[in-house]
Amino acid sequence: MSLISDTVDWILPHKCCICGDVADVTADDIPGYKQLYNLIYGSQPDLHMCTKCLSRLTPVEGNRGWSLCLSNPYDGDPHPELALFAPFPYDDICDTAIPRIKFGAQKELARLFGIILGRTVKENNIAADLVVPVPLSAERLEERGFNQAEEMALPVAFATGAPLRPDVLMRKVDTARQTELRDNEARAENVRGAFEVSPEWDVEGLSIIVADDVATTGATLHEAACALLDKGASKVLCIAFASNRTVKNTETV
Repeated sequence: MSLISDTVDWILPHKCCICGDVADVTADDIPGYKQLYNLIYGSQPDLHMCTKCLSRLTPVEGNRGWSLCLSNPYDGDPHPELALFAPFPYDDICDTAIPRIKFGAQKELARLFGIILGRTVKENNIAADLVVPVPLSAERLEERGFNQAEEMALPVAFATGAPLRPDVLMRKVDTARQTELRDNEARAENVRGAFEVSPEWDVEGLSIIVADDVATTGATLHEAACALLDKGASKVLCIAFASNRTVKNTETV
């Protein structure tokens, strides 16, 4: 069986989960990845990438991963101090990879990004009482088969030692895809009031990380964080794998 499998792999080699070229990297080639993956997800990875794509996943330098959550602050924001930590640029590699995750069922890629994000969170000594992924609507979850934010948030929880609680936030409405809305105001309006805290949860006094895959305007993370803060959370930090912010906001610690 192994011989047959090896022959098929030679004839039909695996493709890179990002660019689609021939893959020359597996989980075995990333030091410590298989062990960490098994600890976090309870299974063995099935990762196939090319060296070129893996080498292009480079975090921003220094404090440039920190900014205010909203790219376009507005008067009357109840939480204008809300911070965002997004250590990777939403550049050409992430612009290709994120749609592969969302619309190409690339769960392994979401998990790779989650483990990389978790390591970066640990390096920055980020801590919290809970880690909460941005929820999908029931319709979107059925369509995709998994919540990419939850897949990426699990290694963040592992890195911080805080429990992952995907049931804290609920999405009240099935909003339009943010990627389909090019206007910043339309994106903000699309997700306004979209989230609420489950009545099963009391978040008063808790420090919470709310996690998503990517932040552009920051509107989705902002609304999710506001729902938690309005229910008494003492502090909320927004985290995403990637963001399109290119300049550090000096107002953010």
